[in-house]
Amino acid sequence: MKRHDNGNVTEISIAYIGGGSRGWAWGLMGDLAGEPKLNGTVRLYDIDFEAAQHNEIIGNKYADAENVKSIWKYKAVKTLEEAVTGADFIVISILPGTFDEMESDVHAPEKYGIYQPVGDSTGPGGQIRAYRAIPMFAEFAEAIKKYAPEAWVINYTNPMTLCTRAMYEVFPGIKAFGCCHEVAGIKALLCLAVTTVLDEDFPAEGDIEINVQGINHFTWVDKASYKGRDLLPVYAELIEKFDFTDKENNWVAQKYGSHSVKFDLFKRYGVIAAAGDRHLVEFLPPWYLKNPDVAARWNYRLTSVSGRKKGLIDRLEKSKAKMEQTEPYKLKFSGEQGVKQMKALLGIESAVFNVNIPNIGQLTNLPLGAVVETNAYFSNNSVLPLQAGAMKWDIQILVDRIIHNQETIIKAVFTKDKELGFNAFLNDPQMVISYDDARKLYEEMIDNTKKFIPWID
Repeated sequence: MKRHDNGNVTEISIAYIGGGSRGWAWGLMGDLAGEPKLNGTVRLYDIDFEAAQHNEIIGNKYADAENVKSIWKYKAVKTLEEAVTGADFIVISILPGTFDEMESDVHAPEKYGIYQPVGDSTGPGGQIRAYRAIPMFAEFAEAIKKYAPEAWVINYTNPMTLCTRAMYEVFPGIKAFGCCHEVAGIKALLCLAVTTVLDEDFPAEGDIEINVQGINHFTWVDKASYKGRDLLPVYAELIEKFDFTDKENNWVAQKYGSHSVKFDLFKRYGVIAAAGDRHLVEFLPPWYLKNPDVAARWNYRLTSVSGRKKGLIDRLEKSKAKMEQTEPYKLKFSGEQGVKQMKALLGIESAVFNVNIPNIGQLTNLPLGAVVETNAYFSNNSVLPLQAGAMKWDIQILVDRIIHNQETIIKAVFTKDKELGFNAFLNDPQMVISYDDARKLYEEMIDNTKKFIPWID
């Protein structure tokens, strides 16, 4: 990586694809401003250039933030080439399409009795979103191959697995990984188990060691320990100790949520389901996701895209307020690990993170080449996946089905084979409808978003 050290500070160049983001970008800005060992430039690229320009103003205001520890120069740019050329790191956080397309992803299947709490990673919604995202990520990978082949690429966009997989399909030598904060929630629950079941001081999350297995949003933990003690039996006691559904009277439920699905899966399989309930249910047959009443019984909410559209209006107003704000910003850690990962890759502080990268054998009973989520050791210019072993057989068969569907979707998009894509659509665990209804739904969802799917005539 091209960079230079100035005393104890490392100066770097970051490209942000999706740099007009109202939320993700601000989180990164705050994390960078609070990091004393890094400084440099951030080039903001977005198809909405005006949004990127607004973030240029906001980003440069962080130089005057309270407790600022490093200064960064933000600049909106008009081309992908200008953004990535010379970058040490490339961050990708985009919305494939608009909320109108997302509305179709999430709500069109409801006419056929298919409900999706999120609809961005798997299921009918996740697949059609992937149809829009994969060509975009192919374009990103081509630009990175041409203009920044040595850069490290951090992807936050969903469907995480398919977006990351698409980049490796185009540029096998790319140094890319997908990041997701879902697993952090399990570490928080295990910390709670240590203090409430073992009656010890609340540990730092770094003191909890877990073995992560699976794919993004369908992750599992088959080993967990604290000071050498096996935490799976302790986790089982935690589940029995508290009523996580009683949000009115139970402080644990108020702070940590209900987790009804992941607790039921633990009782069923003896392994911890690590993602949030709203994601987990979408990868499974409709055990927990038959209709809104069933969702309510399992204590999770369904997505309302109308609510997201309202949220966008609120964020636009917040963007304007942040641009006009005269008082210094207050720094707040976003909860994302991106800046810590950059430091590790720069050789400043090596660490272990759970990330999404191709399987080169770290998961022994999942297909090689598929993008999987496991722990990896980050050090100077290196991401080394850690051996995660074999998934438990009865969980592996659930995950394997999704992986083969994902690989089919990748092949369908890159070969422009709409019918192959339909076969993947049919094979999804959520598609418990007739063949004819599935065909109608498939065609309708494609038609609703066809302007963002250039590979389908």
